[in-house]
Amino acid sequence: MRKTKVLHCLETVASGGVERRHLAIVKSLSSGKYSHKLICSKASGPIKDELEELGCEVITVGQSKTLFDLYRYKKAISITRKFRPDIIHGAVYEGVTMAVIAGKLCGVPVIVGEETSDPVSRSFKSTLLYGFLAALTDKMIAVSPAVMDYLTEKARLKKDKVKLVMNGVEVKKIPSQQRLDLLKARLGLSADDFVIGTVGRLFDIKKRVSDIISAMPAILDQVSNTKLIIVGAGPDLGELQELSKRLGVSRNVIFAGYQADTAPYYALFDVFVLASCSEAFGLVLAEAMLFSLPVIATRVGGIPYVVNDGESGLLIEPYSVSQIEEAVISFSKDRELMKKMGEAGLSRAKKYFTESVYISKIEKLYSDLLDAV
Repeated sequence: MRKTKVLHCLETVASGGVERRHLAIVKSLSSGKYSHKLICSKASGPIKDELEELGCEVITVGQSKTLFDLYRYKKAISITRKFRPDIIHGAVYEGVTMAVIAGKLCGVPVIVGEETSDPVSRSFKSTLLYGFLAALTDKMIAVSPAVMDYLTEKARLKKDKVKLVMNGVEVKKIPSQQRLDLLKARLGLSADDFVIGTVGRLFDIKKRVSDIISAMPAILDQVSNTKLIIVGAGPDLGELQELSKRLGVSRNVIFAGYQADTAPYYALFDVFVLASCSEAFGLVLAEAMLFSLPVIATRVGGIPYVVNDGESGLLIEPYSVSQIEEAVISFSKDRELMKKMGEAGLSRAKKYFTESVYISKIEKLYSDLLDAV
């Protein structure tokens, strides 16, 4: 049987949620039925390695200062012509642009775009151009209702052009107690520590990890055994480390760095906090909920569709250090509430936000679009 060829177009392959979702597609839609190739501007790290181990060639076309770089698109078009995909699937602005240009010029039967960001700062001109490009796809995927609103209301796409496919994450096994005990010892955690956790790229203009660190002095005044574990790497690591020193909380703030396997860290957390000022979905929230963690998250983008405020977690306003303080302290004083919200989050995440649910919807979309050609 002839395999369905899928060409994925992304901006970067590093450690982010977008490339993790496309890794999941490659991993799940491969055996005997699909073959994959991926084009991006730059690529490095374990996700790139895993894609290639799965037989998905990762080809870089180079970075540029402008959206329409002729050399980059010539290379993408050349790759598309040689591969002759049945489906070209682009994600985020750069990936959608590449997929539309290469797909249209090379006569690819199905062109899929996917908006995975919360484009609150995208200019009117950029949105206008994006809307024009997105209208040339066969279908645009929105990863949350907030993104769907952006595509239909601001980018002015017709509603039947947009398909809601909520993000999903892998259900990971809870690590053994022995492994957790070793990690606790390495991190310097004691048995009675109250552990706040966050996971993500240390890019503070968006992720606002500084707000969580800034909440620590007041939290420690009320809950002296609190530890904050920050899992992730990024350009603002040094500034965040300096902030923790300046506030006198460096002994209680642990920078764990990038971790390919985050499961042991989620298993150590008591509460998960995401302080982003912009978030299309918040994959790490689904991951935390699958570990039965109560969550504290900002009321932005797609987050209110992931977390039921007052049921599976507490939603707060972005940039509000005081609300982070209040939410963490309230959880520390009510373990029964933590347990109740953690259980509700687990149930919700299993129903709506697993990788298997996401993949089944993507595969059906691919099939439906190919059948319509």
